[in-house]
Amino acid sequence: MRKQNSTFKTAFISEAGAELKNNDYFAFVELEQFACYVIADGLNDLPDAESARLATQSIILAFQTHPSMTKRAVLSYLEEANQALFTADSRERLKASVTVIVTDYAKVRYGHVGNTRLRLYRDGSVLESTQDMSLGTELVKEKKLTEDVLSRHEERNNLYSYLGKGKGLKPFVSKKRKLINGDILAFYTRGIWENIDSGELDDVFSEAKGEPQECLDNVEDLLLSRQPGNLDNYTFAAIFIDKVFLDPDKKKRTKKIIIITIVSIVIILVISLAIWLFHYVKQRYKEDMERRYTNTIEYIQDNNFVKAEEECKEAVKLAEKLRDKKQLQEFSDYQKLIEAINTAEDAYSGEKYEDAQAAYIKAKERSRYADRIADKYIDKQLGRITDYLSVFDYIQLGDTLVSQGDYNRAEEKYLQAKSLATRSYFEKGRKDAMDALEAVYTKRDKAEEADTKQAKEKASDETGAAQLAAEGDKAFAEGDYQGAKAYYAMALEKYQQLKDDVHGELIQVKIASSDSKAEENEQKKAQAQEYVDAGREEETAGNRLEAKKQYLFAKSIYKELKLDDKVEEVDGLIEILETAMDQDKAEKESREAVLKEEKNQKAQSEAENSVEEKMADKETKTVGPGA
Repeated sequence: MRKQNSTFKTAFISEAGAELKNNDYFAFVELEQFACYVIADGLNDLPDAESARLATQSIILAFQTHPSMTKRAVLSYLEEANQALFTADSRERLKASVTVIVTDYAKVRYGHVGNTRLRLYRDGSVLESTQDMSLGTELVKEKKLTEDVLSRHEERNNLYSYLGKGKGLKPFVSKKRKLINGDILAFYTRGIWENIDSGELDDVFSEAKGEPQECLDNVEDLLLSRQPGNLDNYTFAAIFIDKVFLDPDKKKRTKKIIIITIVSIVIILVISLAIWLFHYVKQRYKEDMERRYTNTIEYIQDNNFVKAEEECKEAVKLAEKLRDKKQLQEFSDYQKLIEAINTAEDAYSGEKYEDAQAAYIKAKERSRYADRIADKYIDKQLGRITDYLSVFDYIQLGDTLVSQGDYNRAEEKYLQAKSLATRSYFEKGRKDAMDALEAVYTKRDKAEEADTKQAKEKASDETGAAQLAAEGDKAFAEGDYQGAKAYYAMALEKYQQLKDDVHGELIQVKIASSDSKAEENEQKKAQAQEYVDAGREEETAGNRLEAKKQYLFAKSIYKELKLDDKVEEVDGLIEILETAMDQDKAEKESREAVLKEEKNQKAQSEAENSVEEKMADKETKTVGPGA
């Protein structure tokens, strides 16, 4: 009922002008739901070329096959005509400029290519007009040419887009525009605009009323009164819109669309909430995983490997839930290290020192995949086991010397065993050494007292040397490696005087160990500083969790070296970092809340904007073929 309930009056003029044949063409078809109007200007030099007629007929036929006023449909009509001209069997390639208007009697959309022109008048004023696709128009846009001389400029017909071009066609298609009663659509070919400027046309239509033919006659009279010397083909068409179609079901459709929109908004809100909840749970998992990871590192640094294993297992589970392959690999390396250390700890607790030593060595191999975090503890345990085994070696050597009757040297070995066991807090070894000393004293008292004075002096020297060596061991255990070196040097001098090459070589080894340990302390200080520098770099890069880990590594080394001032400095860095992490978390939650609000608003806006699209689609689907 659209066509019957609207009034569109159409009239046109089309003449050959001074040419032998009219190569312009105008046609239109008004169906029940849609109407299509086409004006074309042939651009061929041969008088018998019918490019305008072929272009117009192709567009009308395509429209009648699939009547619609969507942008895609209008583009398809123009592309259909472009292919028809491009593939036509002719002595020269057919070319044409064209303007097509499609309306549903309530709204209008137009498309054009080339330099046919269209003007939409409302209340006597120009509401919309087309732009020629020519080099002359580009010169006007670049302000190299004024618009009033465009109709006479040599580049006015130098087109960059036209029907028949084939590939690369770039037509213009307008947006839909709502029509009102009294609107006028005027469209015409170059025979008109080359001889009549737009201002004169506007004067003709400024007070146009009644029938469109009267305005067309006025335009033609104005054109012929100019008596142009070489008047080209000219065509002018006008559509007077006296009454537009008013949809009686608009309120019902609007209500239905509102209901659909509300339902869509609710669905979008539910989906958004589900996405937010998923993100929230994932974020909680991530935060819990990071907390477990930090706890694992701290427990390892506190040598609490049982708790470290518990925290690491939980971190692995969370990484699996998050499907974070990188973190999962890192946590797995830490877990394997912790398990290896716990195996060594079990052997150590069972006094299986050789098994424990092998297990700690394997754990140290694992440690290189976990940032060497447990190296200091493993080295400490290996050193302690070495001391325990050395205690047993000293006692065994003392027993050998006793069997040879060398009680003084045996006493020295037992004393070394006792000293080393005491320093290492090895109670069983200390007790064994004390028992051996009591036994050797008993045997020595029963021995002959010949050369008592010489023996006592020798024993005194040996005891003095042993005491010096013990003092060196004590200083070594306390980390005073320079003091230890001094005691060892004095003990070495005494052993050299006693011509005791065995103990002399042992003392030389300890001197070398003191030098090595002193150098190692310096290296640890440098390593700690590198961790601090690395932490600052990670903090600058925004990787605060990694920065905290580096600071914890540095803190551990400084605690080991008993550098309290450095420990306090690193604690300050960690405190600042944790404060920044808390601030970042608060800001992130705030941003997420803002983003959620913006997303909801955007979803509501998109839903509202889709109302008109759905109305148009509904109208298109209900259209039937017309005559």
